Amino acid sequence: MNFIDQAEVKVVAGKGGDGRLSFRHEKFISKGGPDGGNGGNGGDVILLASNNQNSLAAFRHNKTLKAESGQPGGNKKKHGKSGQDLLIKVPIGTEAKDALGKVVADLTENGQSEVVARGGKGGFGNAHFVSSVRQAPNFAEKGEPGESINLNLELKMLADIGLVGLPNAGKSTLLGAISNAHPKIADYPFTTLNPSVGVVDVDPKSSLLFADIPGLIEGAAEGKGLGHDFLRHIERTSVIVHVVDAYGADIANNYRIIRSELEAYSKQLAKRPEIVVISKCEGLSGEQSSELLDCLRPVVKPRKTKILLISAKSGLGLRELILSAKSVKDSVDSERETSKSGEEIFEYRLTDNSSSWTVEKDGKRRYIVKGESIKHFAQRTDFNNDQAIERLLDILRKRGVINALIKQGIKPGDTIDVAGKGTIVF
Repeated sequence: MNFIDQAEVKVVAGKGGDGRLSFRHEKFISKGGPDGGNGGNGGDVILLASNNQNSLAAFRHNKTLKAESGQPGGNKKKHGKSGQDLLIKVPIGTEAKDALGKVVADLTENGQSEVVARGGKGGFGNAHFVSSVRQAPNFAEKGEPGESINLNLELKMLADIGLVGLPNAGKSTLLGAISNAHPKIADYPFTTLNPSVGVVDVDPKSSLLFADIPGLIEGAAEGKGLGHDFLRHIERTSVIVHVVDAYGADIANNYRIIRSELEAYSKQLAKRPEIVVISKCEGLSGEQSSELLDCLRPVVKPRKTKILLISAKSGLGLRELILSAKSVKDSVDSERETSKSGEEIFEYRLTDNSSSWTVEKDGKRRYIVKGESIKHFAQRTDFNNDQAIERLLDILRKRGVINALIKQGIKPGDTIDVAGKGTIVF
């Protein structure tokens, strides 16, 4: 099975059930009153991070996901049943964005959930509208539609350390030598077609999660080769371990190629703390090792970046690499905790329940009323029912909309477009 780490889906929350228009009719009761019940609420759409999921392959063909709608109200003031929420399980590390690129959900822990589309409210039945001045309401509300949103899902691995480098730099061999992972290894480019993850024990009480990112080539950030598909997986890593092949034709240029790709993909990613390791050093003399270090030092920035000589085959430098990675990660985590208190927290909502509204004239005898709160009432109104329209007009009066229309010159017989949901003849 191919590793799928991106998917586009449309999620639709359930529609609210319509309120019931009903009057009590029973034997020996000559004047039964209104008894229409309220409709049930529509189900929400919820993303749930689960460690039982490891890719987004389930969404390859299932592009539209809908929650259950609420049931309509019944007679005898019976409420309709609410629709069941749709729980969508996704891998830990899944990020969901809307069509404008705004993050709707970022699920980084097992069991973490986020409502991404809210179900519509059920409409009130006519029994709800009984009052001292309206004793026999002959109308009921419609249920609200559920929220709908197109989501771009991206899976980003939650590894502590990301291994990057050109194809055949020795990343997979290194991961296999220090962890419990068993990546496929061979002497041809692009052996690693999927990101591999391995747990590395630092000491009896702590461990690190290393991720081997498929080999990058020059132009990867622009879509060349395979590595560009997996650059997102190192966005969450605390530390980048840059693996350079000791037997490369020009190790300084090889290092520059990967650094350029990281910078082209993300400026923030390029600033991530880095450890540079020169691999396959088991057969090198002291003089050869010094030459390699002298070749890399001028191009590695910042100057304090650690450069290590390692050999996955002989074990040279592996322990030092693990301890260095742990030290840098701990430092990064400490800085994040310090700055977290100053972060601005954004709460995402698909609808704005603001009470603001606007009125504009469209032609000689047509007026348009806009606003989320007006839309909220309009979509619950049955525009084929005179009493329902009268109630909506009453709401518009109380909110000052009718006064605004009069100031703009509305006259009897003119048409009011109410939030694009229906029209009323004034």
